[in-house]
Formats: sequence, structure tokens, C-alpha cells
Amino acid sequence: MTELPTHVDIRDVTLRDGLQIEDPIPLSAKLDLLAAIAATGVREMEATAFVSPSKVPALADAAELAAELHNFPGIEFSALIASPNGAKRAIAAGLHSIEYVVSAADSHSRANVGRSSAESTALIPEIVAIAHDSDVTVEVIIATAWDCPFDGPTDPQRVVDIVTAATGAGVDRLAIADTIGTTTPRRVTDLIAAVRPLIGDTPLGAHFHNTRGAGVASAYAAVSAGVTRLDASVGGLGGCPFAPGASGNIATEDLVYLLRDSGIHTDVDLDAAIAAARVAQHAVGHELPSSLLRAGDRILG
Repeated sequence: MTELPTHVDIRDVTLRDGLQIEDPIPLSAKLDLLAAIAATGVREMEATAFVSPSKVPALADAAELAAELHNFPGIEFSALIASPNGAKRAIAAGLHSIEYVVSAADSHSRANVGRSSAESTALIPEIVAIAHDSDVTVEVIIATAWDCPFDGPTDPQRVVDIVTAATGAGVDRLAIADTIGTTTPRRVTDLIAAVRPLIGDTPLGAHFHNTRGAGVASAYAAVSAGVTRLDASVGGLGGCPFAPGASGNIATEDLVYLLRDSGIHTDVDLDAAIAAARVAQHAVGHELPSSLLRAGDRILG
């Protein structure tokens, strides 16, 4: 275990990962939610995804939403893409940062994007070239890094192979994702130890779901292993539409609560994050799994 960092960056993924499994909501409601999240002080936000509208109808308004992002200066916005064409669409819409998802499991990869993991990995150099030609940064996110809902446990070597390909292609950032919320702290630190020697100075982030109650603990394990970039969504909204049972991102407010009481600073105001979770809950029309939304902060009440 390394010494705990003094600061962790949180990227809020509510508008993409949070909404992608929900029924579509109006653009006006998304902008209200965006404004509430921006008020938390978060510096990074995943705004949308440039993917097939037929597969993810909740994000069909990606270009329209992207056109409004200039109204929120001071936040680094990114968009998820699943193909070279998606990268071109995101760049044309004005995004300066994109995330390309590669599933480490073949069955999930085929369900998600219609390609094998190896076929998706082979597209990394093309996507990096498209982005860098337009001065856009690229992050490769490795989905199902620990488990697949179809194939079972993921062989760590599959993650290592994708990391090796991504760093060789010159990606700007990497992240490992627990797509279905199955991993636990020991498995987190083991995988980080396996990939850390391969990435050099490339920043490594992590994305966890709290589906089985271990997401926040896994996030803390990642921080303890030296990861200083974590994804979260207000209220714990979200999940993967192509992975059965994959519900519940880490709630931004739950993560901030844990890190604050561990002496680790984030740029996110906890009270404002809880308020944003209420906006999210109203927008989707059902209760969200956030613990802080139910119980409140021990200090703020």
C-alpha cells in the first residue's frame, strides 16, 4: 500500500453513464441536472456519448447537449465513443476529450459494440490518430476489467494486453472499470499492481459500481494503491444497458464523504452534491441508491 494521496479528482459521469439505462429525459431536464452538478465544484464531467441512438436512446441528443457545454466554463467535458465514427462525431460537436471503451471480455464486447475485444483493441491507434489530429485527448476505458456478466471472471492478462496496446498507441489516459459491480478491494489492488508497471507516466483512473455494496470500498482500495482519478455519479445513478444487473454507480456524495473523512480533498462540495442527487432523482422519477441521499452527512445533517 502506498501513502494515501492528499487529493483525488472525481469525474462526474451522471449525464452519460447515469442516464444511459434510463428512459430518455428532455434536454431541458439534462441542462438543469448539468447546472446542479456544476454547482458542486466538480472539474471533470462526462457529458454524453456519441453512440448509436437506437442502442442508447437516452443519449440520442448528444450533439444538442454538446452545443450547450460552453455555458459551463471551468469544467473539462468529455464524451464516450465506441468507434472511429463516434470519435469524429464527438470532435465535430466540439468535445476536446473523448473516452474509447474496450471491453476485456468478448461476450460483453459483442453485446456492447458488436465486435470482439481484440477487434475493438485493434481500433485504438486509428481513434488516437483521429483525436490527436484535432488536438483532442483520448482515454481508453477497459470495461469488464474484473468480471463479465456472460463470460465470468476476466483473466487479468486480457486487461494487460489492452493496456499494452493503448500505451503503445499513445493514449493520454487509461481507466479500469468494474462494469457490473462485482470486484472487491483485494482484486482491485492486484489488478492495479499488474498494470502499473506498464503505463509509465500515463494517468490511471478507475470506475466502480456499487451494485453489490463493495464499490466505495473498492474505490478506497484503488486510492490506497495510488489511483487519484475516480468516476462517480450523483445519487448513484446509472449502469450498463448491455450488462444484465449492472446498476448503481458509486454515488458522488458517498465517495466525497468517505474521502473527506479520510483526509483526502476533492473539489466537490458535499452539500451541493447531495442537492444535485435530489435533482437527478426528480429527473428520472424514482429513488436512487445513494446512502447520503437517504441518511445525510454526519456533519451537515
